Amino acid sequence: MAETQLNLRGLKCPLPALKTRKALRGVPSGDVLVVTCTDPLAVIDIPALVNETGHVLEDQAEEDGALVFRIRKG
Repeated sequence: MAETQLNLRGLKCPLPALKTRKALRGVPSGDVLVVTCTDPLAVIDIPALVNETGHVLEDQAEEDGALVFRIRKG
């Protein structure tokens, strides 16, 4: 299983959620998408997106001033 990085630093709502949704379309089932962003609203938007689309949020953390989400595609 592969891991794909998606750097969304500097983008503001709703772009992180929209770009995450688009990126997930290109990730094979079972693979992980690691999303890094700085928008504080992403802490609400990304988990809601994952829940809505049937994927799995494996981890959510803050690293070096950015939010990092590990999403396993369902």
